[in-house]
Amino acid sequence: MTRTDDDTWDPATGVGTTATFGAVARAVGTNRGLLNDPFAEPLVRAAGVDYFTRLIEDQRYADDAGGSPVVTALINLLAAHARFVDDYLADAGRAGIRQVVILGSGMDTRPYRLWWPQGTTVYEIDQPEVVAFKTEVLRGLGAELTANRRAIGLDLRQDWLDGLRRVGFDAEQRTVWVAENLLVGYLPPDAQNRLLETLSSASAAGSRLAADHMPTWTPSQLEGGRAFIDIWRQHGLDVDLAALTYPGEYRYVPQYLASRGWQTVERKVADLFGAIGMASRWRGGPEDDAITPRYVTATRSRARG
Repeated sequence: MTRTDDDTWDPATGVGTTATFGAVARAVGTNRGLLNDPFAEPLVRAAGVDYFTRLIEDQRYADDAGGSPVVTALINLLAAHARFVDDYLADAGRAGIRQVVILGSGMDTRPYRLWWPQGTTVYEIDQPEVVAFKTEVLRGLGAELTANRRAIGLDLRQDWLDGLRRVGFDAEQRTVWVAENLLVGYLPPDAQNRLLETLSSASAAGSRLAADHMPTWTPSQLEGGRAFIDIWRQHGLDVDLAALTYPGEYRYVPQYLASRGWQTVERKVADLFGAIGMASRWRGGPEDDAITPRYVTATRSRARG
């Protein structure tokens, strides 16, 4: 199904399946000691996608790393970035930032599973069905919040900043923004530009951002994506990656941010693993740089305007 400007999804359909796969990665990463997310596996099981549930079990018990090097590599990559962002948020908290916004929060459980300094508010934005599903499952698990949580069911292609303000967001405070597995084609190019423009306008000096991004979908990346989705289809999950992403030319995220008052640092996948002290866990080579995302962190270096 081709993307439209008003399409919706839940954790088991459309773009929502990618959020659930992110929870698969965190569940596997937890089992391997890469990070700590005790709620990831129960969320995956509640979503009811059989292949994803089996994938967690395969990755846990199989001697062949679950049977697919492609899937295993992507799981490791997503788990490593989740751990990187966890560490980044902890550092922001130590620096005194008490306002966090997770854009396209999906099945992420950071308001429940991370340490937060007293007085921290974490805002989560995603589709209403995704927010409602996650909130209900975590309530049923008896999960306890470790921060003030404000979950907002909004479409990031629309005016989401007004929704943030209605539940207490204060643009005069420093904010740490997270855009994880979002700036990789899941927004139309103009909507991605608006999102970066909007968050820049709402960021006090000293605010921070962490995101992954895909500079462009090259033929080799599309080929790699098709190979990955073919594996999903072999296990009964009919998802077309090309139908989940938007065509068009995207602005280079670090450059776009720099033009709006941010100081940026970009990392490749090997740098990402090195940053979390697990360089040996990345088994890829230079050729993988052509098909993997880039990872950007940024600090707002001047006042809004």
